Amino acid sequence: MNHSPAIQIIQVRHRYGQREVLHGLSVDVTRGTFVALLGPNGSGKSTLFRLICTLIPLQSGQILVDGLDVVRQRDDVRRRLGVLFQSPALDKHLTVRENLQCHGHLYGIRGKSFLERSHDLLERFGLLERADEPVGDLSGGMRRKVELVKVLIPEPDVLLLDEPSTGLDVVARIEFWKILLELRQKTGLTVLLTTHLMDEADRCDRVAIVDQGRLLDHASPETLKSKVGGQVVTLRGSDPEQLEQWIEQNTSTRVFRDGDILRFEHPNAHHWIPQLMDSMPGLIHSISISRPTLEDVFIHLTGRKLDSITQTEPAPDSDTRVIVTA
Repeated sequence: MNHSPAIQIIQVRHRYGQREVLHGLSVDVTRGTFVALLGPNGSGKSTLFRLICTLIPLQSGQILVDGLDVVRQRDDVRRRLGVLFQSPALDKHLTVRENLQCHGHLYGIRGKSFLERSHDLLERFGLLERADEPVGDLSGGMRRKVELVKVLIPEPDVLLLDEPSTGLDVVARIEFWKILLELRQKTGLTVLLTTHLMDEADRCDRVAIVDQGRLLDHASPETLKSKVGGQVVTLRGSDPEQLEQWIEQNTSTRVFRDGDILRFEHPNAHHWIPQLMDSMPGLIHSISISRPTLEDVFIHLTGRKLDSITQTEPAPDSDTRVIVTA
């Protein structure tokens, strides 16, 4: 595997008016790896994606794709990218096959080459029998599958995937990841994706945790989880404030409270919990111990749950598309 960066993001800053949404963010995506951007809505992920795929101008810093500058070599960058947006990018009046043909033609893919690629992908995603139906007649989940097929038709060097599993059932998600892994083995495909699904982030080689436009950490899922510092204890009690005070007074851990649920880390939870139960009789309704997850990593870094944060980031223009010039 070539370990040179497929994407280099160097001290990127971006403002909307007076509000800065990216604060000197830097991260490399090694060629042939899958990297997940994990963070709440509005944390700057969508803005970063639009900068990489050249939909909005770079204000400060530098972004390179396969060593090509997104500002000075925009068209060459676009030819190397496959981009899946959260917003639909299909013509509902055209059939599935016609949508794929339009996209293939932008990349110069016609004739036998197009027929072979589209047939294989349509078959694998269970769309072959619907290929000649208008996209507008399909369900939301089926349309998402068509978008996934469309982005894979050109066999891009680098894939940018914004919440790729939106609307997909479990079987389709598994098949999609199987195809991505096969493409990586065959072509050295690089993938940068955003996701709110922890199991999807866990499939990636590395996870970049982003919050409020800043990179908090960037490592493999296992390395990130190892930094949590022990087992994760989750308990529900009748007096969470009293329980929180006792735990913080008798341990060196920080407690995260969400209603009547307390969550905290402890290096030796199995041996410590009996002491807690004896000291707080009748106050604990339920208790569990688990290995750290990426959700726990986010809580460890920010003190907040990933899904409890309401940040705002300007929504992408739904009419904006990446156009490849020959």
